[in-house]
Amino acid sequence: MKMRSILLGMSLCIALVSCKPNDADIEKAISEKLGDTPEVQVAVHDGVATITGTCEDEIFKKNIEKSVRAVKGVKSVVNTCELARANQEPAAATVVINSDADLDKSISKVVKDYEGVSATVVGGIVTLSGEIKRDKLQPLMQSIQELHPKKVDNKLIIK
Repeated sequence: MKMRSILLGMSLCIALVSCKPNDADIEKAISEKLGDTPEVQVAVHDGVATITGTCEDEIFKKNIEKSVRAVKGVKSVVNTCELARANQEPAAATVVINSDADLDKSISKVVKDYEGVSATVVGGIVTLSGEIKRDKLQPLMQSIQELHPKKVDNKLIIK
C-alpha cells in the first residue's frame, strides 16, 4: 500500500510538472496577446519574460509590461524597453536665407522708417550706415534680424 501511495504521489508530481507551460508556449501566448507591436520583442527563459525594444512613451511601456505579466506561466518581467523620444534633441529651427533682391526690398521697407539710416545688401550681408538715436537701434536690429540675413554689419553712428 505504501508503494502505491508513493508511486501515485510521484506520478501526480510528474503530471503537474509536465502541465507547466514551457518558455516557447509562454512566448507564443505573449506574441498573440501583444498583437502587432513590432517595436517590442519579448524573450522568455525559465518563466522570466524580458521585454526589449522601443516604447513610444512611459504609459505604453507600463501597459506592455502589464500585458506580459498577465500571461499564464510568466514568473517575473524584466522591462528594458527604451523610450523613443527620451534621447532625441529637438530639431533645430529652419533658417531661411533670402536672396539679395528679396532681402534688399525687405530691408528697404524696414529702413525707410528710420530717418538718417541707409542699408545695402551684398551676398546676404546687410551693411547699415548713417546715424540713429540710441532708443531706435534695438527695434531696427530686431526688425532686420527677423529677415534672416547671413550677417548684419552695423556701421551706424549712435546719437
